Amino acid sequence: MKKLFLFLCTAGIMSATQAQVQAPQPSPFTKIEQKVGLTDVSLEYSRPGMRDREIFGNLVPYGKVWRTGANENTKITFSDNVTIQGEELKAGTYAIYTIPKEDQWEVMFYSDANNWGNPAEWDKDKVALKAMAEVVELPFEMETFTIMIDDLKNDSATLNFVWANTVASLSFKVPTEEKTMASIEKTMNGPGANDYFAAATYYHDSNKDLEQAYKWINKSLELGNPDAFWILRKKSLIAADLGKKEEAIAAAKKSLAEAEKAGNQDYVKMNKDSLKEWGAM
Repeated sequence: MKKLFLFLCTAGIMSATQAQVQAPQPSPFTKIEQKVGLTDVSLEYSRPGMRDREIFGNLVPYGKVWRTGANENTKITFSDNVTIQGEELKAGTYAIYTIPKEDQWEVMFYSDANNWGNPAEWDKDKVALKAMAEVVELPFEMETFTIMIDDLKNDSATLNFVWANTVASLSFKVPTEEKTMASIEKTMNGPGANDYFAAATYYHDSNKDLEQAYKWINKSLELGNPDAFWILRKKSLIAADLGKKEEAIAAAKKSLAEAEKAGNQDYVKMNKDSLKEWGAM
């Protein structure tokens, strides 16, 4: 009985030491992932709140290095080399440190992303890139510190650091053109219908060689489904931009008919709008 009592006591002590209280963090962690063009960008950071405090110039002093969030490093990861204000930043993971000022922020991408807050010793050789972010005063207050990847385009996006009534914005460029062209050149050695469609779409939407886009869209219809309303729709737009109005109208009418059969009201509307614009309805 004594041995059983000791065993139960020991087991209770172990359970007590292993148990952990779970409670919400005052600065919750978040992670976001965003595709910019063909480049993967991810952000990991903790989000402090205002909680009736004066933020910039007080809680976050002007002119001093700020961890740009709370707790562990705010981290950003790029899957490709990116360009910021004319300088190249290699693919990888970086801690983001900032020096806020009233009219602009200095943003630093630090190669050591394993610190808790600011490094114990700042190493300038670990600053992979510095850039200046523009500051705008907001007409409202953002209670919780927020970083957004915004203003998304095929080849660029903007990092917006938002808190209190301040937003600091820093744009970056991604190598979409180089990656897409390399993919097209590689794929065109043995392409299928979908490859021709994707290449034609990119050339058209990027205002590149429309004659080449026209050849590829016709090849897509030839190798694939000649009644595919989404491909016919793209052909109509390419033909219209080339001044081939009759072909554009013919392709749009066929796309409209096939879209109606498929019950795709988005393409029905788009084709009707184009046909009206081209004086065919």
